Amino acid sequence: MPGITREEVAHLARLARLELKGEELDHFAGQLDDIIGAVARVSEVADQDVPPTSHPLPLTNVMRADEVRPSLTPAQALSGAPAQEQQRFKVPQILGED
Repeated sequence: MPGITREEVAHLARLARLELKGEELDHFAGQLDDIIGAVARVSEVADQDVPPTSHPLPLTNVMRADEVRPSLTPAQALSGAPAQEQQRFKVPQILGED
């Protein structure tokens, strides 16, 4: 299997909008080559008799049941807020939406 080239890594970096230096291209080329090799080895082992799984053991829900308990009032929760509006924390606008 031919190795990953610097040009291929540079192309992937451009697609991901990453700016990589020359030595980083060489470094990542080697790493990507190792990753592709590992995936290829796993693909060789995978067989029709082996069902695909996401976990080796069955998962069970370990969440507790919801219980209503006393909590803070809106006034208590907002008591330390630097700014509030309509019983909510008021924060600076960041997305430029009206």
